[in-house]
Amino acid sequence: MQSPDFAQFGAASLEQKDLLFLFEHFPVPGTDAVEAARRVIEQPSTLESLLESRYVQDAMLDPNAAWVNVSPKLYFNVMLRRAMAGRRDAGERRTIHYLANLLALYASSERLHHVQSGEADSYDYLVDLVQAARDAHHERRFLVLSQIGNYALFLAGWCAPWIEHRKRYFNRPLGLDYYCNMSRSHYASAAKHDLADAFGLKPVFAQLAIRFDYYRDGIERMAGERLH
Repeated sequence: MQSPDFAQFGAASLEQKDLLFLFEHFPVPGTDAVEAARRVIEQPSTLESLLESRYVQDAMLDPNAAWVNVSPKLYFNVMLRRAMAGRRDAGERRTIHYLANLLALYASSERLHHVQSGEADSYDYLVDLVQAARDAHHERRFLVLSQIGNYALFLAGWCAPWIEHRKRYFNRPLGLDYYCNMSRSHYASAAKHDLADAFGLKPVFAQLAIRFDYYRDGIERMAGERLH
């Protein structure tokens, strides 16, 4: 089975323009951005330091910059770290890479409602995805379980104010807890699937299930700051 798009994350997936942006804002005189970008994949600790750095965050948020030439994946990678400050272990850094890639994919509303890019079938409601997971064969079931976890996390994090507004003012029956529980439980189920091991996602999904509130809160905080 080909690696799904949500499993394609990490340092090696960043674009050349992203690496150049990071090193062009490296506050050390004489740094050759092109040469540094070429070598950074061999030195992941250097890349992680850059992604965490205040000066890269400031460069992205500079009000005097008309636009910033970076990919959505890099943008979300840096902004998520800004929203979730603190020392991180390797597992948390890997999970942030995963979420940055996911948010970049979901920047396209078309991808948001599909289990994989380019598919004909679309799903607007989690209940339909749950039914699809029940009916799916082994490999497809893993993809659908992952989509439920991903989609519900996106709604619970990025769209949290909208969900709470609907429940409070329009008497909608589903509040934030519904989406949180759906995402958390389906990440846990996806982590147990053998394809989670095959694609290196088992520790990521386990982390998202166990520390769900931490990551959800970070996405909501980042979304609020971005909209502000």
